[in-house]
Amino acid sequence: MTLVLRFAAGSHKGLIREGNEDSGYAGPRLLAVADGMGGAAAGEVASSEVLGSIVRLDEDVPGADLLTLLGDAVQGANDRLRQMVEEDPQLEGMGCTLTAMLWTGQRMGLVHVGDSRAYLLRDGSLVQITQDHTWVQRLVDEGRITPEEAETHPQRSLLMRALDGRGQVEPDLSIREVRAGDRYLICSDGLSGPVSHQTLQDTLGSYYAPEQTVQELIQLALRGGGPDNITCIVADVIDVGATDTMSGQFNDVPVVVGAVADTPPSSAATDRSIADTPAGRAAGLGRAPQGAFGPAEGYDAGYGNAQGGFGPAEGYSEEYGGYNGAEPSVYGTEDFDDEEPSKPKRKGLKISLAVLVTLGLLGGAGYFGYQWTQDQYYVGADGEHVAVYQGINQNLAGLSLSSVHTSYKDIELKYLPTDQRAHVSKTISVNSLNDANATVQELDGWVKLCKKVADARTGANANQTPGTQATQTAQTTQATQATPVVLLAATAPTPTEKGKGPAAAAPTATPTPSATPTQAAPSTPPPATTAPTAGSPGEPPGLSDEERQRADSCPKP
Repeated sequence: MTLVLRFAAGSHKGLIREGNEDSGYAGPRLLAVADGMGGAAAGEVASSEVLGSIVRLDEDVPGADLLTLLGDAVQGANDRLRQMVEEDPQLEGMGCTLTAMLWTGQRMGLVHVGDSRAYLLRDGSLVQITQDHTWVQRLVDEGRITPEEAETHPQRSLLMRALDGRGQVEPDLSIREVRAGDRYLICSDGLSGPVSHQTLQDTLGSYYAPEQTVQELIQLALRGGGPDNITCIVADVIDVGATDTMSGQFNDVPVVVGAVADTPPSSAATDRSIADTPAGRAAGLGRAPQGAFGPAEGYDAGYGNAQGGFGPAEGYSEEYGGYNGAEPSVYGTEDFDDEEPSKPKRKGLKISLAVLVTLGLLGGAGYFGYQWTQDQYYVGADGEHVAVYQGINQNLAGLSLSSVHTSYKDIELKYLPTDQRAHVSKTISVNSLNDANATVQELDGWVKLCKKVADARTGANANQTPGTQATQTAQTTQATQATPVVLLAATAPTPTEKGKGPAAAAPTATPTPSATPTQAAPSTPPPATTAPTAGSPGEPPGLSDEERQRADSCPKP
């Protein structure tokens, strides 16, 4: 039994975003999707560079351990982003998700960071084989909300993990045994968001060829509103015998789509060691105009335009519904030579009425279209602050279709965790003004928490020295009372593992008699000073377990 992969990939910027920050790569051994984030901070650069860094995995490395290869490649990609930010500080804040699968012929290694997804269709049943690294998914895991509530939660896109060039990345790594007949889907949240799980399952099971399946999936996301960039890869595990006539239909030419195809990564372009390999050649593959996609050149199957006019890659035949070459009818080309001389005025009047009606319809459509945009809202950045915008994040003939509805000067971007700041810069889509206000409240909670953490860290650095315990003294007007002094010794909270263990113990006080009973004491004992949690210098006291978890994501000074 010889197992091979038949694959196809596609990408579309969607109907809302101005550009495509997704990148996709499909080759004989490597399938990968990266969803860029950072908006003006170059999310498309991040996704392109990450795929450019891991593309060498598509080369055959006999005897190599899959998980080691994937783990090292992902860490190398993260280091590459850190190097780029150090060289160009304007890239600070960029990052991306990554979901990739590495194939050996019998097993599939899986690496996952962020909220892009991988699915397996086996025996007609679709299973998600990755877990989203989002705040909302954590709430689901803790039983605080249901999976149904998570689908419409205003914070469903806030990431807890991503490749952003900071520290050691923590990917999910796993090995999967494959079977002939398996179908894999890797996609960005631009597909899994607007398209339901059931619809994905029905579509993946209804189309034979990966190429046609990719086209239909992207069309479904566009019909669902296309709120984000859409990128997906469909790969089938096929059993091809040595004498099988279908074996000639498979080749090893990689497919690259999205930002990595529009702007090849600098890392791949400068690495001469892979220049003559399939992975190296992928860096030089171009794309058809925005919106076109498909497998590598050489595929023989013919699949025409999917419904909605989303065109396939160049070279595809029109057997299944392509343009038939017929000339469109043009108004006004009829032969009027036989008309009587008295009729031109009536004809001109009809044309004038038709023009007026058309202009009226266009004007009405424009008016109602504008009114529709004014019922839309999204959350974005207004300078260095968070704001709610009314309208849609698009320009029409140079005119913006949105304006600031409410600007929140007290919700400063610099206090938001990096991932959330990137999402705000990229804009957060919401369904209503109430959802926008709920999103702002959530961001306000983050800012207040991170301000508290920042103030505590600043105070800790200024007032505490290693090896000494901070003390407080108080003085009142009753300086002559002859009562024993009571000293309070603060007990630091017991450190707990992140996300686990009981809440930190409350401070306790132990009275100690003074060696000099005649000294004056205040009428009210001074408040005890709570030492920061061990291992978390400068952490403010009184945080709940949830707040302590969230504080780890706050920006470091």
